[in-house]
Amino acid sequence: MANDWILDVLADLKTYAKKNGLPALADQLDETLLIAATEIASAEGKAPQAAMQNAGTAGYVY
Repeated sequence: MANDWILDVLADLKTYAKKNGLPALADQLDETLLIAATEIASAEGKAPQAAMQNAGTAGYVY
C-alpha cells in the first residue's frame, strides 16, 4: 500500500494526456498503470506468479 500513490500520479498523467490531445501517451500510460499495479501487488505478495511473468510484455509506443 505504501507505493499506491504512484498509481494516482500515473492516472492523473493519463487524464492530462487524454484532455490535451496526446492519445498515444494516454494509451502508454494505461499499460504503465497495469505494469505498476502488478509490480506493486507482487512486491506486497498479492499477485500470482503467472501475472508477473507477463508484466513486461505490454509492448512499447514510439
